[in-house]
Amino acid sequence: MKLTVLEKKKDKWKIEVDGEDHTLLNLLTENAWKGKVKQASYMIKHPQLSKPEITVIGPNPKKILADAAQRIIDDSGAFQREIKRK
Repeated sequence: MKLTVLEKKKDKWKIEVDGEDHTLLNLLTENAWKGKVKQASYMIKHPQLSKPEITVIGPNPKKILADAAQRIIDDSGAFQREIKRK
């Protein structure tokens, strides 16, 4: 995965995410909404010709994305522990 920051402002980040698809970007945006965010969305302009872009608008976009990624890790760990118990 390669991240390229396309737009970086105090309250808005737009990042190109090379090597990923709907799976990760949907998880990230869904989890970003659990933080203090005004907008969290992604788009793939063309499924074969363009790279996905995620946009986050809020008081600290970098922290919003980092927290969203951490929630995914935490949830995955909890799921893994529960599966092992079965």
